[in-house]
Amino acid sequence: MIPGTALPFCFALARAAAGGYLRPMLDRAIRLPHATALVAGTIIGASIFVQPSEITARMPSLAGTALVWLAAGALTYFGALVCAELASALPRTGGVYVYLREAFSPALGFLWGWAMFWTMHSGIIAAIAVIVARYTGYFVPLTDASTKAVAIAAILLLSAVNYVGVRQGSRLQTAFTAGKIAAIFVMIVAGFVFGSPASGDPGGTPAAAGSVGDFLLAVSAGLFAFGGWHMVTYNAEETVDPERTIPRALTLGILIVTVCYLALNVVYFYLLPVATVATSDRVAADAADAVLGFGGGAAMSGLVVFSSFGALSGIVLAGPRVYYAMARDGLIFRWAGETHPRFHTPHRAIVLQAIWSSVLVATGTYRVLFTRVVYTEWVFFGLLAIGLVILRRRRRPRQYSVWGYPAVPVVFAIASAAIVLNHLVDRPVESATGLAFVLVGLPVYYLWTSRRSSLESPAEDR
Repeated sequence: MIPGTALPFCFALARAAAGGYLRPMLDRAIRLPHATALVAGTIIGASIFVQPSEITARMPSLAGTALVWLAAGALTYFGALVCAELASALPRTGGVYVYLREAFSPALGFLWGWAMFWTMHSGIIAAIAVIVARYTGYFVPLTDASTKAVAIAAILLLSAVNYVGVRQGSRLQTAFTAGKIAAIFVMIVAGFVFGSPASGDPGGTPAAAGSVGDFLLAVSAGLFAFGGWHMVTYNAEETVDPERTIPRALTLGILIVTVCYLALNVVYFYLLPVATVATSDRVAADAADAVLGFGGGAAMSGLVVFSSFGALSGIVLAGPRVYYAMARDGLIFRWAGETHPRFHTPHRAIVLQAIWSSVLVATGTYRVLFTRVVYTEWVFFGLLAIGLVILRRRRRPRQYSVWGYPAVPVVFAIASAAIVLNHLVDRPVESATGLAFVLVGLPVYYLWTSRRSSLESPAEDR
């Protein structure tokens, strides 16, 4: 842990619920390179290295797979354009929470934050931390208990870095993103220079491509591999010129990710038979083995650890800004919205996120919560697109406008609805329980706001 940061961070764990300071301002330290790194680095985690098999199994050809990744990248870009305009009109800390609150109601914004903290965001942190620990176990044998300990240590370490300043957190994220993109570039070059084409037709048989239904299911899986693109909006008040920086970062970041995903899949198809790509749950390691021999597994395990840790860094950085914004609005305990007097970070929100994510790792409950609820974020994404139309009609000032309006937000809203409906049909019980958990936030919201109104009303009015 960084010298001088462990003590204040650990001390804050014990007094997170204590009385507060006067709130200093957040530091504007995130510039275009850092924001772009946050977009690209948060998206590129372990999925592209570990299991692209679901897409290839449904579209068993290079052309079909490439089309899926292009479609997923394009739809993600449409969503990013929606967020870009919203960010230029509402450049405030909290991002998606703020957009839903302003376009619809505070209740909808609260539901987003509710789902984020208890399941979606904290669950992602826990899941990726466990991936980091499991692949670390390739080099150092770990028991189940020590795997959890390593995962929790990763969460606490990155939380400590972000606790002491957004500059430190954003710079660390930028370094990890640059490193993983460089590693991907080396892997692509090495694959073509030192590797040999797979036996048979390395591009697969175009006639074997799946149906329209298979294509839509494959695109849905691809969209989840692009997850996290919206998180850069959470840090708007810590971003220099956010009205311009965030739209540019979203565009550049998603372009970088799409190119990386396409190039990696071309390498996979070049080095491995289509059947292997379609069934492997460690396709990048198999590709590395084809070039380096059995040592490829170690190289790819190291890359997965590095890449996942980098993605975890960005996710840990982004989440607390939503809880900070909710606390400022009085939708959760106001002490959670305090800013550290020295580090100018939402330190209590960072501590709360670190504690709950660590609990999810220690208990293993993140698996059930995350798999049941993660799809529901697409309900909110679809509402974002509708919210953009609503805010346009209110003629809210903005510095950036979505090109192709209204087609872009409409297409994205339809795609979001299709993802949700597909999940409901495919896993009805799991989906219903996940949606029910999110909706439990509504009575909590109304109880909280009615209690707050009662406490804030003058005595003679009660």
